[in-house]
Amino acid sequence: MVDIAARVWNHKWKIDPIVRSLIDTDFYKLLMCQTVLRRHPQTRVTFSLINRSQSVPLARLIDEGELREQLDHIRSLSLSRGESTWMRGNTFYGKRQMFTPGFMDWFEGLRLPPYHLERVGDQYELTFEGPWPEVMLWEIPALAVLMELRGRAVLHDLGRFELQVLYARAMTKLWEKVERLKGIDELRIADFGTRRRHSFLWQDWCVRAMQEGLGSAFTGTSNCLIAKNRDLEAIGTNAHELAMVYAALAESDADLRRAPYDVLSDWHEEHDGNLRIILPDTYGTAGFLKNAPDWLARWTGIRVDSGDPVAGAETAIRWWRERGEDPRDKLVIFSDGLDVDVIEDLHARFEGRVRTSFGWGTLLTNDFRGLTRDDALAPFSLVCKAKAANGHPTVKLSDNPEKATGPADEVARYRRVFEVGEQQRRAVLV
Repeated sequence: MVDIAARVWNHKWKIDPIVRSLIDTDFYKLLMCQTVLRRHPQTRVTFSLINRSQSVPLARLIDEGELREQLDHIRSLSLSRGESTWMRGNTFYGKRQMFTPGFMDWFEGLRLPPYHLERVGDQYELTFEGPWPEVMLWEIPALAVLMELRGRAVLHDLGRFELQVLYARAMTKLWEKVERLKGIDELRIADFGTRRRHSFLWQDWCVRAMQEGLGSAFTGTSNCLIAKNRDLEAIGTNAHELAMVYAALAESDADLRRAPYDVLSDWHEEHDGNLRIILPDTYGTAGFLKNAPDWLARWTGIRVDSGDPVAGAETAIRWWRERGEDPRDKLVIFSDGLDVDVIEDLHARFEGRVRTSFGWGTLLTNDFRGLTRDDALAPFSLVCKAKAANGHPTVKLSDNPEKATGPADEVARYRRVFEVGEQQRRAVLV
């Protein structure tokens, strides 16, 4: 087992680059990329960094030269032979050749496109612009770099024994969570913590702790590199990005209203009816389900990723019943700001009413709260979102207005088109 504290103390850049591989990313990114490459290869998009936690001054904590060095390293990466073999030959969700030969040929030749980095006050403005299939693959590694560099900055002046004690406490904290989770019958839980992890080595340790502690209740990881290295299931389907870009490309309000369903129609065709999980909250869950075509009710389940998770699941259950479906046969995946208390409550609340699963993110792979002076390692909310497509701004409304993104006039238009009424604001922790 890697001695993480020793590696942090005796850090060598060439041993521990923050991003080690093009598949050190979330599985859903690669699934979406294949769809985008096939259907929208020429669409030009802009991705932009958004630090929702302005109290964390990234540009004061992180040296710009070091940041550029890590980003440049990512641009030098290409798919290795072993990684290509894993993607081409592995079975994902029971399906062989999830990734087509055409996509793999393209991916094997890929180098990520240039980035634009500028300091603005105490924050960094980091943007990526170019063809959608290439630019979209910057999101996860960019977030991982910034999160880990912030952590390294905080840990820089700690001594060898301080680091040993810090990581011992963090390991104990996580293991106590795992022991609580052991007590939940028929639990299904996966690691969704790549984008805001403390570090790659720490995420890998967390995954192995979950493997040993939870056994079959631990269903896998969203991180493709860790899934490959640890012989785990790679977990994921799709994200808000698809609906945001499809909507930005809509030419009329009617096209805009159809965009979220066009995404899932294309997804269904792309994957031959597999990976049928709905992510309904991009422009409000209630309106999405109210206007959804009947065929969507036959899909496997729904992911609840914003707003009140209880309300989101109850809305889905009512919708399935109204459409003649038995909710007990359906799956609700909770993935927003989870920690053990929330997981325990949600599992108990919906046991026997619907199948539940949990995508545990930042508070699995980056929970150092209370372990450093001034809580300097506490997780914070950093995202990298599609900002424009073919020159048109993108919008995300979410079920929580605190997560909404886009120009104010476009946000107002989307709220009108999608008939979004009053929404409850919820503090965004991660």
